[in-house]
Amino acid sequence: MALTEAEFESGSIMKEWGGQVQPALIASFIILFFLEACLWVRNLTIKKRLPGPFAWPLVGNAMQLGQMPHITFSKLAKKYGNVYQIRLGRSDIVVLNGDVAIRKALIEHSTEFAGRPNFLSFQMISGGRSMVFSSYSKQWKVHRKVAQSTLRAFSMANTQTKQTFEQHVVGEAMDLVQKFLRLSADRRDFNPSHEFTVAAANVICALCFGKRYGLDDPEFRTLLKRVEKFGETVGAGSLVDVMPWLQSFPNPVRSVYQNFKLINEEFFAYVKDKVVQHRDTYDPEVTRDMSDAIIGVIEHGKESMLTKDFVESTVTDLIGAGQDTVSTVMQWILLLLAKYPSIQTKLQEQIDKVVGRDRLPSIEDKSNLAYLDAFIYETMRYTSFVPVTIPHSTTSDVTIEGLHIPKDTVVFINQWSVNHDPQKWQDPHIFNPQEQPGLPGRLHLRNHALHQLRPRHHTALHHLRRHHRRSPHPQRHRGVHQPMVRQPRPSKVAGSSHL
Repeated sequence: MALTEAEFESGSIMKEWGGQVQPALIASFIILFFLEACLWVRNLTIKKRLPGPFAWPLVGNAMQLGQMPHITFSKLAKKYGNVYQIRLGRSDIVVLNGDVAIRKALIEHSTEFAGRPNFLSFQMISGGRSMVFSSYSKQWKVHRKVAQSTLRAFSMANTQTKQTFEQHVVGEAMDLVQKFLRLSADRRDFNPSHEFTVAAANVICALCFGKRYGLDDPEFRTLLKRVEKFGETVGAGSLVDVMPWLQSFPNPVRSVYQNFKLINEEFFAYVKDKVVQHRDTYDPEVTRDMSDAIIGVIEHGKESMLTKDFVESTVTDLIGAGQDTVSTVMQWILLLLAKYPSIQTKLQEQIDKVVGRDRLPSIEDKSNLAYLDAFIYETMRYTSFVPVTIPHSTTSDVTIEGLHIPKDTVVFINQWSVNHDPQKWQDPHIFNPQEQPGLPGRLHLRNHALHQLRPRHHTALHHLRRHHRRSPHPQRHRGVHQPMVRQPRPSKVAGSSHL
């Protein structure tokens, strides 16, 4: 069939356009690559580089890191030392490994390493005013003080709020036991990850908003979906931070990154709505929850340097920090109990001896449960479920182990390397709670939030161990997948009542 004149003209235009644009795109890419290569060569000549692997133009060492960067970082440390430099995109990044280097950075030079990089993804979290992702400043110190005082006010260490806190944790633990028994009916296996996510979200919501949700609540189901989606998309934010050119053309990373941005906006809007409700009903004489406490300090405190916009940001930070870490560590605990039945039995015997079967456990039992304490510490060490910290940046020039690190350098802290250092731990890749005598400072290099969360793990685990035994399925343990928080791959367990 002959083409009409219009069709012929249209086809000719498209063909001509394609013939012109494709070479132009190729030429542009070649020019971009050439310019990047020139800059790379120039940097080699004018900058004294730290030791480190060869970095390719445009992408740097991004392709070498693999699915588990913390393992790659530890391997590179054996070749280049505990302080070395890599390149991601166009960003030079210093990686710190090992107990000595990380101790010097985070303890002896804490101010010099207190900054955060000016990453685009950081600006999207908590409305752009996140305490966790903001850099060091006077305002940041005030913000941190507000967050710390709120956590102290609603922790197991505060006698006034301790009972409320413990009631939330105990209530969720008892619900977990009942759910596990129902899911294990007729000796069925089940994946407990969703139940842990629900329990953690309910505890966090109860502490922040004074409200516990039912599983069928539409608002709660939407919240859970956002939590899950955040974990799936956060990696795209990291890539775009160091390779911003990924946003300039259609590709899978750009699509996921746009979802990451949308999820953060939706989650912040959810928190903002809750805070508005608290403002409308705020009573300075009655502190109902963390939101009330934060409103009181920021909006009604005498010395606050923060505007009221920081209330929503602080609440968002608290939810974000608590949700993923609590649910993840409980998943690891359950998996390790299933994998090591002898440890499970020993824990059960100690809890039966100390707590018995005639009452509910409480945080006061903690001092008499040394093996449980050792088990939780060892779980944190062995799994290192936050293997690499949120990136730091240097606030001034600093020297670590004789190597100069300039101001405004992005720094990765490889916590995995400390927790699996054969010079620090005997057989570091073997899970052995008996090697943890609970010495002070044992976790001093780890995320302080993990240490703060440990009491709620104790109380919840008391309940789970008193009522439930997991049948081991070691063949189902297939390692981890690698978002920001290191989570076990989906595994199934079975439970039975021991009452």
